[in-house]
Amino acid sequence: MCAAVASALGHEKERVRQYQIACLLHDLGRAGLDRRLFGKIWSWAKAHGIPTRPREWRAVHPETKYGRETEAFIVRYRQALEADGILITPWAKEQIEMRLGYARRLARRLRTVRSSIARMGVRWESWMQGVMLYYYYPEKLAGARPWVKELAEVLVACEQFEAYSNQRRGRDYYVRNKETIIEAFAYLEKLQRDGILGARVMKALKQLAASGCFDGIIAEARGRRMTASERQLLRRMER
Repeated sequence: MCAAVASALGHEKERVRQYQIACLLHDLGRAGLDRRLFGKIWSWAKAHGIPTRPREWRAVHPETKYGRETEAFIVRYRQALEADGILITPWAKEQIEMRLGYARRLARRLRTVRSSIARMGVRWESWMQGVMLYYYYPEKLAGARPWVKELAEVLVACEQFEAYSNQRRGRDYYVRNKETIIEAFAYLEKLQRDGILGARVMKALKQLAASGCFDGIIAEARGRRMTASERQLLRRMER
């Protein structure tokens, strides 16, 4: 999805190739994720209206030292979590860091695998890490080159579009039992209003979705085909 949108926006082939590497590795900081425990913690947080991303946490708790969101979450909610049967063990702390401390976790994982991916012939470039972190840390690209920020926006848009179609992710930690195209685009439009996504990226994504380019991806994420009404809705997206 990201490569298709980036290419539609006019990014040249070699840049798109490097970008695809960043996209494939963007969840590297979640290596070792315990799907059941991770889902339990973040479903609990969402159900209680607790921020689950660093930028959202800082907006509600500006007193938190930058980069220490994981520790602040544990101090504030340990007692309530444990009262609900979620023990804050070292393993649970890692699951919390996978969201609220993602930048430092990703940096650790990249240091660990850098030599391995080099042996695979993968060329690492500094801008790729900023792209990978943009959803949780948009401030890190405040002074970035426009094309880097645009590629970061594409990753966020495509990941969230897929996430809002993904049945297992919805059930595990979004406290959701139904996936809809309307909700997916409503969230993308919210990200656009918040300044996370730009108009160019949104237009390209909608045009490709309307063309049917992503129908197979959506069906795979859902575990079933889209309904006729959903296909019609997608086809109208570019109007």
